Parts: sequence; C-alpha cells; structure tokens
Amino acid sequence: MAENWQAKDKVKPKGLDGISDQQVEYHFETHYKGYVNKLNEIWEKLPNADRSKANQNYSEFRELKLEETFNYDGALLHEIYFGNLSKDHSAVPESFKKHVEKDFGSYEKWVEDFKATGIAFRGWSLCVFDLNTGKLRNIGADVHNTNGIWNAIVILAMDVYEHAYYTDYGPKRAPYLDAFLKNVKWSDVEGKLQKAQKMYEIFK
Repeated sequence: MAENWQAKDKVKPKGLDGISDQQVEYHFETHYKGYVNKLNEIWEKLPNADRSKANQNYSEFRELKLEETFNYDGALLHEIYFGNLSKDHSAVPESFKKHVEKDFGSYEKWVEDFKATGIAFRGWSLCVFDLNTGKLRNIGADVHNTNGIWNAIVILAMDVYEHAYYTDYGPKRAPYLDAFLKNVKWSDVEGKLQKAQKMYEIFK
C-alpha cells in the first residue's frame, strides 16, 4: 500500500510583518502543496516501477527515486519554513543566543552569515544542528535535495526561491530576508534546538 503525505494547513501563517497574506497564500497553496501532491503521486507509482531496468543514465525507477527526495524534502522544508513564522514577535531566546555565540562568535555574526547564505544560494538558507559535532551551522541549498549534511537537524529554514518573495518585493531579495527574520517564531526554533541537543547526547 502506498504511503500518503497530508498537507499541514495548520502551519500556514497569517498577518506577518513585511510578508503579505497573498504572498503566503500563493507560496503555500501552489508550491508547498504541489510538492505534497507530487510526492504522493510518486509513492503511488513506486511499488509498481520496474526495478529490473534500473539504470544510472536513465530509468523510470531512477527518475522516481530522484524526484521522491526532491518532493519529500520540498514538502518537509516548507513545513519547517511556515512553522518557523508567526505574527507574534518575540525576543530571541537566550539559549539560542548562547549557542550561536559559541559557534559563530556573536548573534550578530550568525545573522550576517545566515543572511549571506540566503543571498548566495538559489533555494534555501538553513540553520541546522549538526549531530556529528554538536554545532549549529548555516548551510545553503540550490534545490531541496542537495548540499545537505547527513545527521543534521533543520531548526530554522528560510526559503529564498523567488516564489517566496516576488509578490511582495519583485527581484529584491534583501528586504525579504529582513522581513523573514522579523517574523521568526523563536519558540519553534528553541523547541527544535532543545530536541536536537537531547538527540546529540544520545548520538555522540
């Protein structure tokens, strides 16, 4: 029986500062749900794919497996992204600040690095907890299923594809990055960080 991924409508944010509800609506309903729908379609087809013809140059099985990770990661990263946002602004938790001060030198240096990653990459700027070292790292991805670090947990995801900001800012990415950081739901980030730290104690 094929798996099924249900879109999580509850994570759609509203009333953000500098990111309009219309921007979120296009992004959520078209792009995020598009990944969910395609992932379910792939999972419907995979059980019956002809594995005897698997080939690294081209085969139906290879294409399904390749696009499975693209759409899986697309759905997952968007759920983290939308879940990271809230209209209820809050202060950056001290626990997060202490961690980035240890790993980046200061909170301001972390912000500079996170935003620069958002400019340097085509798809994502991700703050991840590296279970291999216990450190926070900012990594970038041009597409959903590349440039990741194995055994890393995403705690903050900033979508920097054009579809995340063009309705509000056209081709100007920098003001969108500032708007994103104004709307971070730090309680969500802190909760993910605490869970990651507990996992690290088990993992190391």
